[in-house]
Amino acid sequence: MMINDVRAALADDAWLATAAAEVASRPAAIARAFAVAARQVGRDPLGDSGWTRDEAARVVLLESLRLPRSDLLAQVRQLYHNGDAAERRAVLRALPGLDVAGECVDLLADALRTNDTRLVAAALGPYARHLDAAAWRQAVLKCVFMGIPLSVVDGLADRADDELAVMLDGLARERWAAHRSMPEDALALLDRLSVR
Repeated sequence: MMINDVRAALADDAWLATAAAEVASRPAAIARAFAVAARQVGRDPLGDSGWTRDEAARVVLLESLRLPRSDLLAQVRQLYHNGDAAERRAVLRALPGLDVAGECVDLLADALRTNDTRLVAAALGPYARHLDAAAWRQAVLKCVFMGIPLSVVDGLADRADDELAVMLDGLARERWAAHRSMPEDALALLDRLSVR
């Protein structure tokens, strides 16, 4: 499910429409709306999209902000750092649709330092294109290590390179030496990269 589909899934939510309009006209309203979104729209999954209703609502709220870039960056950082895990995931998922260029890579780095699989997965969405190659490779390895499906890594087919293959091969050899298995998707990627 793409972000437009996620937005469409909540198009008929009256609370969200009202809250988004308020945020557009009065940006300071986002703090409260962001905090209460789960109570207002629920936390149910949106089909098999990997999104929840509250995450999608928070993305809509963030996209409703009409602020100069510097103020938008400050607001995004404040919502991320003051938020719980669900609120942080929503911020990470909203980044590709916000006018922040690559200026929020520090939020990805923060999420990638956690052991929260959903935060790590959210950090590897479309905005991860702003991660430098070394950080991106380490993030992919973290997914393998944590058992996060590589399908969450946006642009994996385009960015996977020989250096990632060498790193995956090293991890596979370590695991096999310890009589531990490698996830099937990591082995498939390793096969595709032709380094074994």
